Amino acid sequence: MAKSLVIVESPAKAKTIGKYLGKGFTVKASLGHVKDLPKNDIAVDVDHDFRPSYVVIEGKKKLIDELRKAAKESDAIYLAADPDREGEAICYHLQEELQPKKGEGPSVYRVTFNEITANAVRKAFETPRAVDTNLVDAQQARRVLDRLVGYKISPLLWDKVRRGLSAGRVQTVALRMIVDREREIRSFVKQEYWSVEVHLNAKKAPVLKANLAKRDGVNVEIADQTSADAIVTALEGAQYVVRTVTTREKRRHAVPPFITSTLQQESARKLRFSVKRTMMLAQRLYEGVELGEEGSVGLITYMRTDSTRVSDDALKEVREMIGQRFGEQYLPESPNVYKTKKAAQDAHEAIRPTSAMRHPDQVAPYLSEDELKVYRLVWMRFVASQMTPAVFDQTTIEVVAQGTDSSEYLMRATGSVPKFDGFQAVYKEGKDQKDEEDDEESARLPQVSDGETLRFKAIHPEQHFTEPPPRFTEATLVKELESDGVGRPSTYASILSTIQEREYVKREGGKFIPTELGVVVTELLVESFADIFDVNYTARMEDDLDQIEEGKLDWHVAMADFYNRFLKDLEEAERSMRDIKRMELPTDQICEKCGKPMVIKWGKHGSFLACTGYPECTNTRQLNKGIHELDSPENGEEKVEISEQDATEYCPNCGREMVLKKGRFGTFLACTGYPDCKTTKQLGQAQKQPDVILDEKCPLCDHNLVTKSGRFGEFTACSNYPTCKYVKQKTIGVMCPQCGTGEISERRSKRGKTFYGCTRYPDCDFVAWARPIPEKCPECGSPYLVDKVLKSGHFAQCPNKECKYKREVAETPVPA
Repeated sequence: MAKSLVIVESPAKAKTIGKYLGKGFTVKASLGHVKDLPKNDIAVDVDHDFRPSYVVIEGKKKLIDELRKAAKESDAIYLAADPDREGEAICYHLQEELQPKKGEGPSVYRVTFNEITANAVRKAFETPRAVDTNLVDAQQARRVLDRLVGYKISPLLWDKVRRGLSAGRVQTVALRMIVDREREIRSFVKQEYWSVEVHLNAKKAPVLKANLAKRDGVNVEIADQTSADAIVTALEGAQYVVRTVTTREKRRHAVPPFITSTLQQESARKLRFSVKRTMMLAQRLYEGVELGEEGSVGLITYMRTDSTRVSDDALKEVREMIGQRFGEQYLPESPNVYKTKKAAQDAHEAIRPTSAMRHPDQVAPYLSEDELKVYRLVWMRFVASQMTPAVFDQTTIEVVAQGTDSSEYLMRATGSVPKFDGFQAVYKEGKDQKDEEDDEESARLPQVSDGETLRFKAIHPEQHFTEPPPRFTEATLVKELESDGVGRPSTYASILSTIQEREYVKREGGKFIPTELGVVVTELLVESFADIFDVNYTARMEDDLDQIEEGKLDWHVAMADFYNRFLKDLEEAERSMRDIKRMELPTDQICEKCGKPMVIKWGKHGSFLACTGYPECTNTRQLNKGIHELDSPENGEEKVEISEQDATEYCPNCGREMVLKKGRFGTFLACTGYPDCKTTKQLGQAQKQPDVILDEKCPLCDHNLVTKSGRFGEFTACSNYPTCKYVKQKTIGVMCPQCGTGEISERRSKRGKTFYGCTRYPDCDFVAWARPIPEKCPECGSPYLVDKVLKSGHFAQCPNKECKYKREVAETPVPA
C-alpha cells in the first residue's frame, strides 16, 4: 500500500509530526522556501499585471528531485508548512513543482495546525483543504512590492552614497523612526523644575513623606530654586494637620496571553533576548522538543500571531489547573476574554503552552537554559491571563499647612497595601520605564486620622530637569511599529535584523542609535520618497495586504495603485538627484599630501576620510574619532569637526603604512607591503609586551622563568619553551580543602572563564567556580566557604547546596 507524503518546513517538525501520524505517512522537510525571485534580476513584469518569475532556489534542486521521487510513490501529498502567508506560499510552490504537467498524479492537500500535538495534527489531517490562493497572493504582493522598491531605489543609493546599499520598504520606515527620535533627543532643550517633599512624624512609625501638590487650591509649579526656597521658608515653621484620609479598593486585572509583539517585548525586558533570538527559541518550542519517553512534543502554539483568542479546550484545561494548583479564590467565575485589536488578522490563537498541565519544572530537564526561560515566560503569562485580579487598598493622605506667607499649602502622600495577589501570584508584567504606580505600591504610610496634628521633621526641596524621549530599544521599537500598524507579526524580527546588518543603526546599552550612514540614507530616501516611506502610508499598505488575504482586494489592483504613485516619485527623484554630487560630509581636516580639504565618505567597510582632490590625489585616512552632527550639512556650509587627527599607522616590521581591511574576524590593519610583508594588526589590539626574565628558576629544567603576556593576561612560564612547557600556576594562598596538601590555583577554562582547582591535579580533582575561603561553615561543617559577589552585596557562602548559610562581608576576603 502506498504511503501518503507529508511535507513540512523543518526536520524537527518532521520528526514530531511523523511520530503522531504513524507508518502510513512519509514526512519530509522542504527546509523553507523552494522557489524565489532570482537575485540578479528584478523578475517582475510590470507591463503584464506585475507577473513575477520564480526560480528554484540554488541548492534546492536536489531536494526537489527527492520530493518528486517520493511524490510518485505516494497516493496523496499533504503540504503542512507553517499556518501563515509564507507557509502558504511555500505550499503553493511545492504544489507547482510536484504536480505532473501531464497525466494524473497524487492529490495535493493543504493541512494547518496551530499547535503540534497529537490531537491537533490528527484533526488537521481529517479536514484537509486546498492551498489558499488569497494568502499566496498577499505574500506575493508583499514580495513584489519589496522587490520593486529595492531594485528601483537601491541604484540611487549606490550612485549617491556607496555601492552595496539597499532600500527596504518597511525597514526604511523603522530606520526613519530611529533617526527622527534621535533628532528629537538632539534638539531637546531641558527645563528646570523643583519638587518639595515634607517629612512628618505621626503617633506611630513610619515617617509620612508627603509631596507638595497645591497652594491656595491651585496646582503648584516650581520653576527655579528661588521659588523653591521661598516655599521652604514659608513651610518650615508651619503646623501640619491631616485634612483627609481616603482608602479605596483598587483592582489590577490580569494581562492577556502573548501575541508575537508582546512576547518579543517581554522577552527583551525580562530575559534580555533580542527579537531574533526570541523567535528562534519559540520556533524550537513550537516544532517539538524530545521529552524522554514521551518523545518529541510541541510545547507552545504557533508564535506568529496578533490574536488573543484562546480555544475552549485550552480554557477548560487551564481553569482546571488553576483550581487544583492555586485554589478556587484564584479562579474567576467565567473565563477571561480579551479584545483583539481591530487591525489584527485573528488567524491563530494567542501564544500559549499546548498543555497548561505541563509545568515548566516538568520539562526543565529536556530544555536548554534559554528554551526553558521562554517556555516559562509563555506558561506563566497564559496561566495568569485566566486568574482573578490583584486587589490593593490604596490610601491617600492629604495634609494642609498654613505657611508664614499666609498661603495654604496642601501635601499629598499615596500608598498601596496588597490585599490579594490574584494573578500576580504567577506573573508580573515588565515595564519599559519605572512607573509612578510602582512607587505608590511600595510606599509605606503611617496610621493617621482626620484632624490629627503631625510633627514637622524635615523638608526636602529637589531640583529636576525635563528629559528627552528615550532612544528605542528592541522592545519599544516593536511596540511602536505595532502601534503604528507598520509590519506584521512575521516581519518584526527581520526588520530589526536588517537595519542592524546594513549598519544603518548600532546598539549601545541596548538602545538604537542611527549611524552616519543611516542618517544619510534616511534623508536621501525620505526627501525623494516622502509618501512611500511615510509611516501612515506604509500602515495603509499593510491593510491592503490584509484585504488581499481576506479576498476583498485583487492584488493586481493594489500593485497598480502603488506602482503609479511610486513611478512618479521615482522619476522626480532621478531628476532631482541628477545634479547632486555623491553624498559626503565636509570636515575641518586638511589632506597632508596636497593641502585640500578632506570629507567623510562611505565605503563597503564603513566611513573614512578622503581627499577632495580625487582623482588627482587618492589620499584616504581611517576615521576613528569624531563629533558627527546628526543633520547633514546643506550646500557644504557646515562641517564635521574631527576632535583628534588620526595618526597614520606604520608597519612594525617594514615601516610602510598600514591600511584598513575587513576579514572574517572583523576589521583589521594590514601592511601595504603585502605580499612581501604580511603583517596585520587587529584594531584596538594592545602591543604585545616583551618577556621579562625573572630570577626564579624552573623546577623542571633549571632555566630562568619569564613573565609572558597571553590572550588572558600575564602568566609565568619557563624561558626554555617549547623544549620545556612548564607554566607556574597562580595560587591564591589557600590550601586545598579536599586533600590538604596542594594549594588552590586560579585557572582559565577553554572559554576563558576563571575557576579554581588543586595544584595536585589530576591526583586531586577538587574544583570550584567561586574563590574558596579557608573558613569552616558553622552550620553544616563544610571545610570551606566561597566568595560570592551578588546584586544584593558581597557574601561568604557555603558551597553545599543544601546548606543556606551566607554572611555579608565588607570586602573581598584576603587570602590566608
